[in-house]
Order: sequence, then structure tokens, then C-alpha cells
Amino acid sequence: MAEAERIIGTPDDTPEAERPGQRPGARSGPGEPSGPDGTTAGTDGTAPASAASSAAEASPRAGAQPAPDAAGPERPRRGRRIAVLFTVAAFAYALDLVSKLLVVAKLEHHAPVRVVGDWLQLEAIRNSGAAFSFGEAYTVIFTVIAAAVIVVIVRLARKLYSLPWAIALGLLLGGALGNLTDRIFRSPGVFKGAVVDFISPKHFAVFNLADSAIVCGGILIVLLSFRGLDPDGTVHKD
Repeated sequence: MAEAERIIGTPDDTPEAERPGQRPGARSGPGEPSGPDGTTAGTDGTAPASAASSAAEASPRAGAQPAPDAAGPERPRRGRRIAVLFTVAAFAYALDLVSKLLVVAKLEHHAPVRVVGDWLQLEAIRNSGAAFSFGEAYTVIFTVIAAAVIVVIVRLARKLYSLPWAIALGLLLGGALGNLTDRIFRSPGVFKGAVVDFISPKHFAVFNLADSAIVCGGILIVLLSFRGLDPDGTVHKD
């Protein structure tokens, strides 16, 4: 028996590199069996917690979705509001421009046309003042004010997130552009042109559709301000 053990050798004399289940050069301490990749495994054969957490961090969990960009939904929303603003402005401007062309062609130098008896008539007149024929001696000043209003509205559109504000500013922009077009292109000269007015209610000043758009936009802005709604969509209460 002793001679057989000397020839075969005992299990403890087997080199570590030749032990089954362990790669050459991998070592394990007492009671800590090594895994097939050389890392130390637990007593139940599972990978340690540190290795499991590293693997979980390296690969995303199944079904997990990346967090959406916080600014993503806001960009198309603001884009839609800006589109509404310029659509309303273009509609108001086009309606005012077409109406003035028709009035100049059909009503100027003619008798007023009665719409509702003496209470509402269509009468073509040239107004060198502001809306509703006020301030006729300050044509250039009103022209500069109209241009400044247009610039302010365009700059304000960059932080516009409110649909009601988009409609209100669109009405203001369209009306201001309509009257500014008359100031620039109609006689007696550039920046001194007279605006075409034609809506004549009884006991009231004569006005046009651009004036109506400006007034409606201004009233809407006042109502929105009373409600505490800002152009950026926030609501505040004083």
C-alpha cells in the first residue's frame, strides 16, 4: 500500500494548475472555490455581489427606456404657438389689405353705402392720424410706434407658450402691419401715408379692419392679464 501511494501520489500533492474546474494560475483561499473565470465565488457557487452589481450596471435592464429630453416636448409646443401667432397675423393682414383695395376701387369718391340705415355705413376716407382718426398731426410718430410694436411682438414670440396670447399678439401684429403698409406706400409719402378707413358707425369715428384687429387683440391681452396668464404659459395670482 505504501509503495502504491508513493507511485500514484496523494490528492493533496496534485498541482493547483491540474485541479479540475480551475484555470492555471488561478488561486483560491481556504473555503473559497474559484469560478471558471478566475473570480472568487460564494460557497453556493454564485458570483459575489460586487460582480453582479457591475454586470447590472454594464448592461441596461430589459425593457428599460431612456429618460426623455426635458426640453423635447416644449420645442414643438412653442413652435405651434408661434405658428398660430403668424397665421392669425397673416389672416388679419390679408383681410385688411384686400378690404382696403376694394374700398379704394369701389367706394372712394362715391356716396356712402348704407349697411344698417344711418347706424352703419361704408364710407372711404383717408386718415393721417392714429386709429379712429385720432392725432392726425403726428403721422410720423404713429408710424414709428407701429414699427416698434411689430419688433416687440416678434421678439416676444421667442418665449411664447400660451395659445390665447398667440392669438392676441397675432391680431396686434396683423393690424399693425396693415396700417403700417398704408403709412409707407400710400400718399402723400413714405412714413406719412394716410390710412384708408371705411367703417363708419353713427356717432363714432371711422375705422378699418386693422383698427378692429388691434382693439380686439388689446382687449384680449387685458383679459389675460387680469386672469394672471403670462405669454410663457405660467399663471400667477397677485
